[in-house]
Amino acid sequence: MDVKEKLQQLEQQLLTSTTRHHAGEISSLLADEFREFGSSGKTFSKAEIIGVLQSEGPVHLSLKDFEAYPISDHAFLITFRAVKEAPGLPAVESLRSSVWIQRDGRWQMLFHQGTRVP
Repeated sequence: MDVKEKLQQLEQQLLTSTTRHHAGEISSLLADEFREFGSSGKTFSKAEIIGVLQSEGPVHLSLKDFEAYPISDHAFLITFRAVKEAPGLPAVESLRSSVWIQRDGRWQMLFHQGTRVP
């Protein structure tokens, strides 16, 4: 599996309800200094995003138009579109970007941003 495939797999893992509701899994995938600029306009730390995801209702998130751009041998910028579907609500599409870094042989997300598509 090449790096692009591995990072796409990790992004998809972060979109599953099983992972999103498991604090330990999320914690292992996010760097300690993780920051997110959410589509709501709020900024989240690692601890804050773990808390938010623990209380998230049932949703289905899908990923499309995935791209991976190397920044260095151990860092990649990832871009994709996500579609969020929740029971009784219209689907919401967003543009997403993430920065992944490789430390001690494993990949962790350092930064993430979501921007709603009108």
